[in-house]
Amino acid sequence: MRPIVSSLKVTAGRIFLAAVYSAIASTAIAQTCQTSSDLDEATRTALSASAQRYFDMAAKADIASMRQSSIPSLASDFSGIENSIRARQSELQGAHASVKSLFLLEADGAAPIPNAQFYCGVFGANGQTAGSAAFSLGNLPPGKYGVVILEAQSAHNRTNFSLILQLVGNNWKIGGLYIKAAQIGGHDSDWFLARAREYRAAGKSLNAWLFYLEARSLAAPLTFMTTLVTDKLYDESKAIRPADVPADGKTADLAGSAATYKLTAIFPETVGSDLDLIVKYQAADISNSNQAYQTNVNVMSALLKKFPELREAFAGIVARAVDPKGRDYGTLLAMKDIK
Repeated sequence: MRPIVSSLKVTAGRIFLAAVYSAIASTAIAQTCQTSSDLDEATRTALSASAQRYFDMAAKADIASMRQSSIPSLASDFSGIENSIRARQSELQGAHASVKSLFLLEADGAAPIPNAQFYCGVFGANGQTAGSAAFSLGNLPPGKYGVVILEAQSAHNRTNFSLILQLVGNNWKIGGLYIKAAQIGGHDSDWFLARAREYRAAGKSLNAWLFYLEARSLAAPLTFMTTLVTDKLYDESKAIRPADVPADGKTADLAGSAATYKLTAIFPETVGSDLDLIVKYQAADISNSNQAYQTNVNVMSALLKKFPELREAFAGIVARAVDPKGRDYGTLLAMKDIK
């Protein structure tokens, strides 16, 4: 059996009613979804109790018990989840977790579904409503799955602890685990949204768009899940996205003093306690580390020359040169050190 989520596809933008009804009509036999309020008490309790038990294991770093409680394909290669738990141990240990949302997904058939779409709850004339959610999963084997999102609250952090559980016999086994910060530096999605709107009002479109991205990321516990909030943030941010930045799979050219660089991605990311900017670009070769370092510095300089507003929004920049084989070489510099 393969891992439950072998590939992910994020549903972009608002899901309009006609599209939703069309998708539901074409997939109703194969894919269904129930929200927590739709479930019978026994199923809801079993999912919640299983998720809480697995959170307690993770908080104690009981990796062996979690592996034993996983579906076979995941248990055979548990390193990814183990690394995630250990990296977030300070956020989980001593934290109190409560169920934030819960869904039951059912996929019928005899073979994995290449692109399984689940529409949960009530959709209105403009798409999603307050209690709805949409999931997009690639290569999903037939079965019953529980998506349980817990919010772990400690004295200093708020963290989303999201489990994909698969029903095996009478037991809910771990099929996937995603641990994601709900705050950065004590700031949540609403804070970043407020700053995005401030930058937008000041005419600093790139800062605004990047802060919209961070607000949307913090509002989404799972990258393959969308809600009314994330759809609205997408719509609002798309309207002000600069035309000369990479997005939605498209590259963008950045002119430097000695060369023009092909940017492939630009996004905010937490590095330690700082909010930094990540910029990725295409490189023919990264084998010469001295040369790759200097090119990274040149990219940072060119970026700040074109968008000086970035200096006030981020603590530093991480430039990553990516070669044709996907290998990369990264350099981090504080804003004050970029000339």
